[in-house]
Amino acid sequence: MTADRILGALEFLREAERLKCTLRSGFTSDGRPESTAEHTWRLCLMALVFADEFDGIDVLRLIKLCIVHDLGEALSGDIPAIMQTEGSNKSAQERADLEVLTTSLHAEKRAEILSLWEEYEAAQTPEAILAKGLDKLETILQHVQGKNPADFDYAFNLGYGRKHTSAHPLLAQIRAILDEETRARAEQKRL
Repeated sequence: MTADRILGALEFLREAERLKCTLRSGFTSDGRPESTAEHTWRLCLMALVFADEFDGIDVLRLIKLCIVHDLGEALSGDIPAIMQTEGSNKSAQERADLEVLTTSLHAEKRAEILSLWEEYEAAQTPEAILAKGLDKLETILQHVQGKNPADFDYAFNLGYGRKHTSAHPLLAQIRAILDEETRARAEQKRL
């Protein structure tokens, strides 16, 4: 690897570090806001833990998709799922931010990251379908596990990402368990 490529990669990694500071609407189990980097880490861990159950899947590709899926949020931040509306420009903004973020990378690596992000967004390949479903499940899991504020809307979980979490039998099984946990948390809140 040339010195220029190393320097470009380091510049990219320095910019991507901003995901550690990009906060999401979820809360950790100790009550502090979750970062996008933390969400992405556990999403990758979920993919690894359940990978053996996904026949015919390129696990490395699945993990790569998980790694890049929210990378654009390093620049403009996260838009909470509950605030996303049909026709919003979230996807276009993330794509534009990802183009800026990857500028320092050599052309082949930049193209790979942009292509992976586009694959994730389109959710047409088996790996992208699973990445999308796992992404929704990780969010729901955090909502169930987190120490949330008193006004947290657990009912949102019950409809969130249902299309993506029903795309594979294992995703649907996990979803059923998390839906039950969501109902239990909502009931605890009412008491």
